[in-house]
Amino acid sequence: MHRLCSLLGMPQHRFASLHVVGTNGKSSVAQMIAALLEEHGVSSGACLSPHLLRWSERVRIRGAQIGAAEFAGAVDRTAQAADVVNRTLEEEGDAVTQFEASTAAAFVALAAARVQAGVIEAGLGGRLDATNVIPSTVTVLTSVGLDHTEWLGETELEIAAEKLAVLRDQSALVIGQVSDEVSALAERTAAELGARLVRAAADPGPEIVLRAPGSFQRRNFALAVAAAEAFMGELDPGAVRQVAAEVVIPGRLQVVSDQPATVLDAAHNPDGARALAEALPEVAAGRPVFACLAMLADKDAEEMVRALAPALAHAVCTELPAAALQGAGRPGSRSRPATQLAAACEAAGLSAEAVPEPGQALSRAQQLASAARGVALVAGSHYLLAQWTRRRAQSSSR
Repeated sequence: MHRLCSLLGMPQHRFASLHVVGTNGKSSVAQMIAALLEEHGVSSGACLSPHLLRWSERVRIRGAQIGAAEFAGAVDRTAQAADVVNRTLEEEGDAVTQFEASTAAAFVALAAARVQAGVIEAGLGGRLDATNVIPSTVTVLTSVGLDHTEWLGETELEIAAEKLAVLRDQSALVIGQVSDEVSALAERTAAELGARLVRAAADPGPEIVLRAPGSFQRRNFALAVAAAEAFMGELDPGAVRQVAAEVVIPGRLQVVSDQPATVLDAAHNPDGARALAEALPEVAAGRPVFACLAMLADKDAEEMVRALAPALAHAVCTELPAAALQGAGRPGSRSRPATQLAAACEAAGLSAEAVPEPGQALSRAQQLASAARGVALVAGSHYLLAQWTRRRAQSSSR
């Protein structure tokens, strides 16, 4: 990444940056921070991951998805630089990765748009993540949970250390609702680097009416407010309320249809599943919830299902096509077989069925919800949400 960014003229140094790391909530918090900065007159952009339909969804400029021509230009420049870098690498088979290229292209795009601030979401961990080349003035730790343990460590403290390794000297560290042990580690890490530690509130306050549903989004918004304050000082209460009333976070407890009521949520690990289960009653309003679920093979499906089971009436379990994962930024990833996922549901006391083809599974969940005047939920993986979104877009174009 250092070589690639150097060839591109160090675009990440042409705007101030805030780095968002954590297990869950990163995309929501990043988009909320960017919206708060923009509302306060700071021209802002965001680098997010993953995407649903288009890679350009990963780059937002002044509150909107980057234009196709601008994104193509940034990708072309990055591809040319990546070819040069690849010729200099000594390890056989080593090359600029898909995520490294997409991250560098986002930096190029943000610099070209001349934003004053970029809110950069880490992809995986922090210390070795492709985003860890930015001179961030604020680092935000959203949460710490046991996810990606094969790369980040087997305990919360090991994972937290990987994420906190992005903190810069004399900057600010804003932390969300974390365990006492992680909080203590954050305090020590900040002290070692002369960084200011800010502990965000658990709720933004009763005066905040948040458009994004779910108690977990209130926690995320409180964290975003603390991060924006750490970056620019005291915020205008009226502007904060305005952002709260308008901000929409795609794929997070997002109601996308009412015939039947259909909700998308990107919960893809146990902590995310627990947050979803906690928030579902708010949108279900007493109606039964029929879930279409798919999960990657490296996720703790059993723990996720145990968390979700009390909130669901039935699960339709499906699989993610390998080709779809390859094209969406997860090359080499595998889906958990639908039959295995259904067995995990049954073991958790949740009735379930296996429908391996995702389009059929999505239809089945909606049929069940419609017949019972209930709610259809699509969850378990960002990539299942992508399948639903693509299917809906195709239906609309006919």
